[in-house]
Amino acid sequence: MSATADQYDVIRKPIITEKATMVSEAGAVVFEVAIDSTKPQIKDAVEALFGVKVKAVNTSITKGKVKRFKGQLGKRKDVKKAYVTLEDGNTIDVTTGL
Repeated sequence: MSATADQYDVIRKPIITEKATMVSEAGAVVFEVAIDSTKPQIKDAVEALFGVKVKAVNTSITKGKVKRFKGQLGKRKDVKKAYVTLEDGNTIDVTTGL
């Protein structure tokens, strides 16, 4: 039971944007993941949660912007995205819940 809880901690949520939709046509899915997660952890979590075979995992970290919140300076959190490429014949429908 704790293994699945750890996997849910690694993968936060799917990212559904214009760019993510373009990438999905090439057989990839984009997830927001924990900032300290590694590529092997992401691969294991996706394979366990969705029951698919993962070909590759690419990651990118977007640094949080400095913005004003109610007149005060604040900083948005850093976000790590994982572009998960799936083996041929495997799909994940991110529009439905788990």
